[in-house]
Amino acid sequence: MAVRWLCSLFGKPFDGGKRMDHGGPQDQQQHPMEQQQQPYHPQHPAMMRLYEVQKEVSSLGPQVCTFSGLQNDREYKRMERELTQLLLQVDQVDTEGKLELQGARKRAAQEVEGLLRYLEENASHPSRLAIEELSIAARQLVDERVVAPQRAGGVAEINDELVDALQELILRLTQIKTEGRVPLRKARYRALTRLCAVQDVLEGRTPQQTLSLPLSGDTHEAVNCINQVMVKVSMARSQLLALLMGLSGRDSCAHLSRILTELQVELDALDVSGNATIRNYRKQVVEEINGLLKHLDLEGEGDDTRRYDLAQNNSIREIEAVRAHVSHLREGVLRYCLMGDLSFRPKAELQSLLTHLDQVDTAKNPCIREARRRAVVEVQAVITFLDLREALASRHPGPDEHPSHRAVWLVLGSLSDLQAQVLGFDGKRADKSYIILEEMLTKQLLALDAVDPQGDESTKAARKQAVKFAQNILNYLDMKTDEWEY
Repeated sequence: MAVRWLCSLFGKPFDGGKRMDHGGPQDQQQHPMEQQQQPYHPQHPAMMRLYEVQKEVSSLGPQVCTFSGLQNDREYKRMERELTQLLLQVDQVDTEGKLELQGARKRAAQEVEGLLRYLEENASHPSRLAIEELSIAARQLVDERVVAPQRAGGVAEINDELVDALQELILRLTQIKTEGRVPLRKARYRALTRLCAVQDVLEGRTPQQTLSLPLSGDTHEAVNCINQVMVKVSMARSQLLALLMGLSGRDSCAHLSRILTELQVELDALDVSGNATIRNYRKQVVEEINGLLKHLDLEGEGDDTRRYDLAQNNSIREIEAVRAHVSHLREGVLRYCLMGDLSFRPKAELQSLLTHLDQVDTAKNPCIREARRRAVVEVQAVITFLDLREALASRHPGPDEHPSHRAVWLVLGSLSDLQAQVLGFDGKRADKSYIILEEMLTKQLLALDAVDPQGDESTKAARKQAVKFAQNILNYLDMKTDEWEY
């Protein structure tokens, strides 16, 4: 059931049974007896009860439409329980055997049942379970490598391997399809926001481990105080990571924010005038506190639709505008090439689009970064197509050209024709044309593999480039059909 349809129900009062039910033809036909009956007065006990149910449905509806949790969540169980109770109350309404009252009761029951189905479908959706699975994997990773060691009085194991593992989980999250469902989008956004925050905290901490800090307490009387604050900041960092990953049952973002703010006040009160080294030391600790504080507003993160609906994001809009421009240029290139005319070469324009994409602000959002990367690939695909077409048109092989080198160029000619088909392809992976394209590209890779360079270095280099080119076309075809969404 569509979110828009569900949300359109909220706030609509019952019409006293006059509204036609669209369940089937028989529901749309007025009973002869009904024509002779006058509509029941709104004060009728049955209608009054149904009005009360509608008010409660109007209150629960928006909560259901934006709920992004799972079936074992307390909030899910509460809404399920309240909706089930409403359904029982509707069923108990006495219609006195009157068709008008029966129709009103039926519509009320359908609305409640629709909300129950929507709630269950989203909480148990395969994409929602995949989001939870990746979140659990990230939670275990951070707990084993960072939170648990620090709680035990040890040292967190922060290295490139940990950061890369988190990055891999983030990329996998961006690939999860939400089918445009608000609850799934919200769940993915929340998981990504927390993982990106953890990654930011860890990456910000890594270089500080190489500094010769804290300073000796003998240097200045304020240093001992800064050193103590720095120890508390380190503990707060661990608490923040635990909060972000749901590993802390006692602390809250608000409580940790108060602690960090108090540490800032304590640092501001220190007199470090006349000593540049101590001032820089304090400044570094203050900046680290600020870096932690910016991640403490995540409790309500994602409640604003504009945050997780990236179609409203200005950076996404920029990227989509570039993609539309690329699509227009691509169509022109293919049209001219089909006529054998290579005069249309908008390479300068395509290069300017790459520059534009490079300047798009992703705000460290992995979905926006992926959208930009895909747009870059689209631009580069057209550029490489034009380059190969130009190289093939200007090629004038001599009689002494190595046979293996000629064989590579023959494959490149076939790849150019196939790339034109890939650029113009607008189907799905299940389409026959997709399967044929994939098979033909694979055959070209096999043909390149069969080329024997016979010790010719230029042939080796050319074959290597041709293999990379063929793989890029396959990757581009795969990207066009993976139904990715932001």
